[in-house]
Amino acid sequence: MKFTKSIALIASAIALFSFASCTKKTSSEKSKSVKIGIAKIVQHAALDSAEKGIVDFLTENGIEASYDFQNANGDTNTAAQIAMKYRDERVDAAVGIATPVALALANTIKDIPVVFGTVTDPLSAGLVTTLDHGDGNVTGMSDQIPTEQHIALFKEIAGIKTLGYIYTSNEANSVSSLNLVKKACEDNGIALVTQAITNSSEVKQAADTIVNRVDGIYLTTDNTVFSALSSLINVFASEKKPVFSGDVTGAMDGGCTIASGFNYYKAGRATGEIVMRILNGEKPDSIPVRFMTDPSDSDLLFDLDSAKNCGIQIPEKYLSQANMIFENGKLTKK
Repeated sequence: MKFTKSIALIASAIALFSFASCTKKTSSEKSKSVKIGIAKIVQHAALDSAEKGIVDFLTENGIEASYDFQNANGDTNTAAQIAMKYRDERVDAAVGIATPVALALANTIKDIPVVFGTVTDPLSAGLVTTLDHGDGNVTGMSDQIPTEQHIALFKEIAGIKTLGYIYTSNEANSVSSLNLVKKACEDNGIALVTQAITNSSEVKQAADTIVNRVDGIYLTTDNTVFSALSSLINVFASEKKPVFSGDVTGAMDGGCTIASGFNYYKAGRATGEIVMRILNGEKPDSIPVRFMTDPSDSDLLFDLDSAKNCGIQIPEKYLSQANMIFENGKLTKK
């Protein structure tokens, strides 16, 4: 009897040890680091800020992750190669910053969550079929900006009668933005002069081509244009013509007379929140496309050095609304 009891006690101890070991292993598995691929179409200040926002948000919210950062350098073939790399290496989530990379990921990866960030028109791009929720393994956030309001403000402050617009003809979000610019110009009685490009090396030449035919130039969130922003600014500054940027991040070094748009770092954090929700178990097709609509998500910048060079006086009512002023070569944040 004592021998039988001893066997029973030993068996119970082994079972308890096995259960504890199993429990410990499961807990360890839950806390193991995930792998996240983050790819952007090109390197410039706005997309870099979005990338940082994603990582910061996930880190601050306890997501232990290793990251595979990739830059397609403006090339769609490279974007496709990056997508295949993420698919073959089985990342836990793939994030595409800007439309061409997001499309490459969505077209290549079908069984891993794909989150797009800073995509102007995800519907027209074919990433989703509705803004109410994601499609299959794909969802994300849009960086669509209030183009009509921007152009109306440009007309009021700078007296624009003929507007210049440079866009990347092989980038879906740029073509979509062109249609918005056309409509805004029609509604505001402004003539529009456009110039198409295919890569960043063509930006300066495009600026030279249109600068003497327009009163100023408007920039939407075109990644190829912004990757060569300084060359465009120099062309227009030399002719004393104002630049209105729909992206504030790229305007912080000066040269854009007016810049208005949402904060790309905050947009990155919003994208990171979507990634976290997916890693915590939510399905991409249950998460709506996110838009940056809160006033606190947006910034307004006036470059008084550029305004002076162009002979423009910024009304006080707008200066008081700005949270950034560039003057005497320095940026001041309110």
